Amino acid sequence: MAVSVVILAAGKGTRMRSKLPKVLHKICGQEMLVHVLEAAFGLSEDVHVILHHEHELIAKAINAHFKDKTQIHLQNVEQYPGTGGALMQGGGGGVAPTPIKTAYNRLLVLNADMPLVSKEALMPFAESEESNALGVFSLEHKSGYGRVCLADKQVSAIVEEKDASPEILALDTLNAGVYLFNQEFLQEFLPKLDKNNAQAEYYLTQLVGLGVQKGVRFAPIFVNAHDFLGVNSQSELAAAESKMLDKLREQAMQAGVCMHMPHTIYLEKGVRFGADCVLEQGVHLAGDCRLQGAHIRAHSVIESSHITNSSIGPLAHIRPNSKIIDSHVGNFVETKNAHLSGVKAGHLSYLGDCTIEGGTNVGAGVITCNYDGKGKHHTHIGQNVFIGSDSQLVAPLSIPDNVLIGAGSTITEPMQEGDLVLVRPPQVSIPKGYFKFFQKP
Repeated sequence: MAVSVVILAAGKGTRMRSKLPKVLHKICGQEMLVHVLEAAFGLSEDVHVILHHEHELIAKAINAHFKDKTQIHLQNVEQYPGTGGALMQGGGGGVAPTPIKTAYNRLLVLNADMPLVSKEALMPFAESEESNALGVFSLEHKSGYGRVCLADKQVSAIVEEKDASPEILALDTLNAGVYLFNQEFLQEFLPKLDKNNAQAEYYLTQLVGLGVQKGVRFAPIFVNAHDFLGVNSQSELAAAESKMLDKLREQAMQAGVCMHMPHTIYLEKGVRFGADCVLEQGVHLAGDCRLQGAHIRAHSVIESSHITNSSIGPLAHIRPNSKIIDSHVGNFVETKNAHLSGVKAGHLSYLGDCTIEGGTNVGAGVITCNYDGKGKHHTHIGQNVFIGSDSQLVAPLSIPDNVLIGAGSTITEPMQEGDLVLVRPPQVSIPKGYFKFFQKP
């Protein structure tokens, strides 16, 4: 059945103890709110987000991923604070507020701090024939959750933890914070909410209670607690990321990726694998990575780059916009916006803003000097070039095919194919100089 999705994202998230709005904290490289939006758009094309705190910053992040798709509303927290107030529109001056307008009669309301939620986890709500329902789950550690009382297979009450008796606290049916409402119910009961509580806010839990008191059926929909865990602190953020990493690693291994010590490997949702990929321990894959036939050795970092039929590391850093094909990039090599095809760069080099063609060998300590203090410049290196250790290539520069560059050279000028290029002062040897320098007074 068709359903609209309303995501509550107006809170400050003070327990995160961060200037960054809670819903913009990232898990596996992606904002919490974006994870929730992906799940929502998998379920419905009519998705609404309620904002208040730092709404401009959050709206910018939303539009970066879902421009012109998401309907954004600002909550009037001065007049209508709280989760119940998030659904209130208009009103004031003696006029009752009206429910948020949606394309469909049924609204699925969930929180923006549930980054592990998925389309599959939300499907039971969309497929339910119930007009009104509440998500319920069980946890070993119940602290922080309201208790849901059931009678005759429907919700009879929601009791906040601080208001619960010992008997209610013993219940293992917890409020998952996900609600299914129809518009008729909201139109009748939303104006009846009050702020007679310690926080002086309108609560969705009271909305359910008002309906139950009037005989409205609220069906419990039992969900997996893993999918709906909320994030309210940095420790909970880390725990959620750990769970997501477990899922991403398992998906990668099921697709054929070989992982050494999987629990030490970090990867983000944007990473894509082809066949025959090996990841050794401590590998970090971030952003829009594409790997095919790649062997990423221990403790290497790959960021938004494409690796094909190549070995990387150990301890290499492949920075964004690098494309490495049929190449070996060894330990302590750093690339950035570098296109390498059929290249060997064994160790201790920086290759930035460059194109290097097949058969070229890059010696230890080679640097492409790409930044002049004002702008970045490109270096092009042709085929079968041998670059001696500790050479500096000062961009902009083009090195033709079949060139040999002697170790310790600083290259600034053009050259011809086939050249041997040496840029170094002559060696000076002073006889007995050692003894003169270290002789005792």
